[in-house]
Amino acid sequence: MTDNKNDTAGRTTAGIASVSLAKPPEAIAGELGHSFAEYGFAVVRDHGISPDLIARAEAKSKEFFALPDDVKRSYKIEGGGGARGYTPFGTEKAKDADIFDLKEFWHIGRSLGEDHPLAKYMAPNVWPEEVESFRDTFSALYSAFEEAGGRVLEAIALHLGLDQKYFEPTVKDGNSVMRLLHYPPLGPDAPEGAIRAAAHGDINTITLLLGAEEAGLELLSKSGEWLAVDVPEGALVINVGDMLERLTAGTLRSTTHRVVNPRGEAARRSRYSMPFFLHFRPDFLIEPLPSCLPNADPGVDLEPITAHEFLQQRLREINLA
Repeated sequence: MTDNKNDTAGRTTAGIASVSLAKPPEAIAGELGHSFAEYGFAVVRDHGISPDLIARAEAKSKEFFALPDDVKRSYKIEGGGGARGYTPFGTEKAKDADIFDLKEFWHIGRSLGEDHPLAKYMAPNVWPEEVESFRDTFSALYSAFEEAGGRVLEAIALHLGLDQKYFEPTVKDGNSVMRLLHYPPLGPDAPEGAIRAAAHGDINTITLLLGAEEAGLELLSKSGEWLAVDVPEGALVINVGDMLERLTAGTLRSTTHRVVNPRGEAARRSRYSMPFFLHFRPDFLIEPLPSCLPNADPGVDLEPITAHEFLQQRLREINLA
């Protein structure tokens, strides 16, 4: 296992599935399922998110993070747990970490009408007035992420022996969040031992990540080795979150991962990415699927809990609530 958190020379993840989402779910279910069971990760090509939309979103994200610090901080929502708007550099910490991550980010969530029964769980979005077409661009990207995520979940359902549409009602109007991430250039004042994103697991159902082509993303294998995730240009990295691991009693793994600090020229430039954290509905009860219980992982808590209660519990652990 690599102990030096600034070491980017991890082994490549050759065993991770790389599949085309243009194929029918039954054609990729086995390969995806095996990859999620073994590594907790997979790579998805042909995901249907327009390259033009991705390019626009990347440009708008860079435009926002280039704004003066006081302007960005005006969009920080006190008491909001970082669920919407801006979270400044030096705020978020990984669970059990002593040092904050070297990043700043913006959150966009689902917009529900005031009379919607789940509206109390989801704060309204805020939109920066300084960046033209920010709202239109990221509203479109949110919808595109959600559609791609739904297709991945169909393949997962088939792998688990469930109806292909099993997950559709579990995530309908879910508290999914899109994060625009900026890792600034590494300066000499960075705290000793701090890295761009310390080792952590994701809270949600599945995560879809755009912008992982640049080296730095690593996952922790079952044997305790840090493996570098290699991603083709424009592809999505998909990983299992804690909610899905709990639902499947550990059949599908929520794998610890991190973003390590680059060396050389890469350390002097910013890194940007856009993860989409796909969530179950807040009122969905997460309890182990009966078919997964015979092979339950003893390290996974199987006590039933609603998605909202689980989310709040984890947000407190990472310094966002």
